[in-house]
Amino acid sequence: MKSAKTSNIEKDFVLNCIKKSKRLDGRQPYDIRHIRVSFGKDRGCCQVQLGDTRVLCQVSCEIVEPRQNRPTEGGIYFNVELSPMASPTFEPGRQSEFAVEITRLLERTVRDSRAIDTESLCIIAGEKVWEIRVDVHVLNHDGNIIDCVSMAAISALSHFRRPDVSVVGEDVQVHSPEDKDPVPLSVHHLPVSVTFTYFDQGKYLLVDPTDLEERVMDGNMIITMNIHREICALQMSGDMLLVKDQIMRCTQIAVVKVTEIVDVIKKALENDKLARSSGEKFGFAESFSRQKITNFLKEESEVDIQNVKETVSEKLGQEIPTAKQTKQTSPDVTILGTGTAQVGEGGQNTWFTDDVIEVPVTNKEGKVRKKKNKKKEIQTRADSDSEEEETIVLDQDNI
Repeated sequence: MKSAKTSNIEKDFVLNCIKKSKRLDGRQPYDIRHIRVSFGKDRGCCQVQLGDTRVLCQVSCEIVEPRQNRPTEGGIYFNVELSPMASPTFEPGRQSEFAVEITRLLERTVRDSRAIDTESLCIIAGEKVWEIRVDVHVLNHDGNIIDCVSMAAISALSHFRRPDVSVVGEDVQVHSPEDKDPVPLSVHHLPVSVTFTYFDQGKYLLVDPTDLEERVMDGNMIITMNIHREICALQMSGDMLLVKDQIMRCTQIAVVKVTEIVDVIKKALENDKLARSSGEKFGFAESFSRQKITNFLKEESEVDIQNVKETVSEKLGQEIPTAKQTKQTSPDVTILGTGTAQVGEGGQNTWFTDDVIEVPVTNKEGKVRKKKNKKKEIQTRADSDSEEEETIVLDQDNI
């Protein structure tokens, strides 16, 4: 696993925010990110999203021979895959030390704590037992993978159903889901991990760290607990020492967080069970929101508008006149002629009309007489790119 590079400016900025009890995503020091649990169409397929960290888990089973030292118990095995698809720091091809650490923690959390009854997986003592395999794939890494993996593993095991079997003598018949309903695993309790990170030699404490916070931390402590306040596993790493009061403080916080997480898992399992029994659509495709116009529709919220009038009057600098205060005046009407009037501002129409006009003409004898003549015709030419030109055409009598 490659180490992600973090600049000194980023480290100083994150530490200064933590000292002021602030985090980059707006959470409080003891807040966890939003948890979303969804199940696929197949039993035992679960996807958990913790903020931007996303993990996919699939549970499968097969019939194998038991171990000689425990002939009446089945087996539970875990496999964690960290691919470059989740983060560029993960190397492909071989299992890293971090993946081995997560696998060992899952074994202690689920198998060693007896969360699953392994004796119920026995078919014929000493000959055939069920082997449960849990494959975990990290889809996106944004910090706190261990907590997300533990939630996905226990959710998938609670959602999984193994085929029912019938034993007649030494013959074992495995029934299909159409013949007999699959059998759920015997889950005694739901252990969940809660990660705490320490900064400045244990002076500052955070819950559910992000990727950037994990790069800056001095060390972390992982507490796995169930709703009965039983500690299933505890792991510490880093270059620091913690006193007894700090550990007790973390356990008290873990009790509250574990209760919240288990409630989310149980609610997701209940919703999936209700959808399958009622014949509704279920699976990953139905759990994700559609890309609709109303996808970002929010609920109505109350808005305080008590000081809106004062604020508006201050911005305008004057009061808004009401209808009574506004004086309505009628526009002036000017009579220009018979059947012609003018409303409002403006002058007399200067456009030529088609009416006949009288033009004064002087004859040879020097007498002035009025002769009716048509208006001067105005022709426009647009044969050039310049402005329009006006051409006046005169009759012979006007020359």
